[in-house]
Amino acid sequence: MNTYTPTIGLEVHAELNTQSKMFCGCTNNPDETIVNKNVCPVCTAHPGTLPVVNKHAVLQVLRVGSAIGGTIADFTEFDRKNYFYPDIPKNYQISQYKYPLVSGGKIGPVSITRIHLEEDTARSSHGTDTSAVDFNRSGVPLMELVTEPVIHDAQTAVRFARDLRLLLRYLEASHANLEKGEMRIEANISIAPEGETTLGTKVEVKNLNSFKAVEQAIAYEIKRHTDIAEKGETLVQETRGWDENKQKTFSQRIKEDSHDYRYFPDPDVPKFQLSEMPQFSMSKLRSTLPELPWEKMKRYVEEGLKPGIAEVLVGDISLNRLYESATRELSSNDEKTLAANYLTSDVLGTVGSESYRGRMISDLDGSEFAQLIQLASQGDLSSRGVKDTLTLWLEMGGSPRDIAKTKGLMQISDSAQLNEIVETILKDHPDIVEDYKAGKTNVLQYLIGQGMKATKGAANPDTLGKLFVTALTED
Repeated sequence: MNTYTPTIGLEVHAELNTQSKMFCGCTNNPDETIVNKNVCPVCTAHPGTLPVVNKHAVLQVLRVGSAIGGTIADFTEFDRKNYFYPDIPKNYQISQYKYPLVSGGKIGPVSITRIHLEEDTARSSHGTDTSAVDFNRSGVPLMELVTEPVIHDAQTAVRFARDLRLLLRYLEASHANLEKGEMRIEANISIAPEGETTLGTKVEVKNLNSFKAVEQAIAYEIKRHTDIAEKGETLVQETRGWDENKQKTFSQRIKEDSHDYRYFPDPDVPKFQLSEMPQFSMSKLRSTLPELPWEKMKRYVEEGLKPGIAEVLVGDISLNRLYESATRELSSNDEKTLAANYLTSDVLGTVGSESYRGRMISDLDGSEFAQLIQLASQGDLSSRGVKDTLTLWLEMGGSPRDIAKTKGLMQISDSAQLNEIVETILKDHPDIVEDYKAGKTNVLQYLIGQGMKATKGAANPDTLGKLFVTALTED
């Protein structure tokens, strides 16, 4: 069997977070359940209506471009992409072709070709005998990002898609929920004999709505292409869909090329000289960017977090906000590490369990969580006490110190309070005292155990140990 090199390029569509649609004033609400509520003559393509460009949508795309190190266009224009579907009321889509808003840039090892802006389609639904169209989504701002064909395996493709979604969420440019269709991924896949520089016949798999589907569809297509090549048959350039139930792709239509869409500049939308608009300057765009995910990841590792823990913290925005809020009140990197460990283990483990009925991570207070970490680091709570207090705090909120006091979970670290207990135990166990003085230092653990028993587990074992050693040495 011959060896083949797969080549993959991705096209990713993401609905942008804006108050209104791309070319009209209708509300952009992806969660609207009333059919055809957010519609007007513009987004339903009534004759004589004129589009007006949403400035905030343009800004969002340019911020993404700035974040990935892309080149912001000096000049840009919108084009008409002509094709017919029932959910395209104009019979064309306002998009961008020759002059996209952003060119170049990189996310991880994957180079970007372009990022452009267009309007989303309406949503079709099909019954047994009828089909219906909901225009609530028609005209929603849609960012399209196209990568270079530089990906060679399904895992890298998924990693890129995850990183892009995380970036969009950090920038608050898009919610990018795949299950809601707010982010859709299309994969262009080809194979070529190993060492061959010319790419093979390309097949596009459309509208992949989960990262699992992306990985499975790419893997399936690579195997299908390889089987066809080994049989000496000709692969057809086409558009295919992914059947989740059958775990295979299926043919939808012969793939169109760009000339099939008959692109031409939209005469109703003005052209833009972005270099003459101060609000779109590179310095202005950079000033609007938060700390980016990969920058945050690097900082966390430099502060002493393990890369795996840092990745979990960066990858969950609600968890990250809680961590950032808490660590602003923590004084040392050791306390920050402790906070990160509890968040990525106990908090995620508890909130993610099926039996959990408490608050969500986004509802938790960072100052309260910081207090819990301080109680742990200062020895006011044992490790068991921290876990018990944390469970109660997750359910009800409030001061962890007050919760621990009310439930009797506070650890006794006061030497004066423990000294009397230490003296009593030593008097009650003279034989153990003699064993210790004879060199059997392992009996110290027995004495500490007696101290923990006498305080019903409330004593700080480290403090007890030091007090026992001091008392035994002095005697």
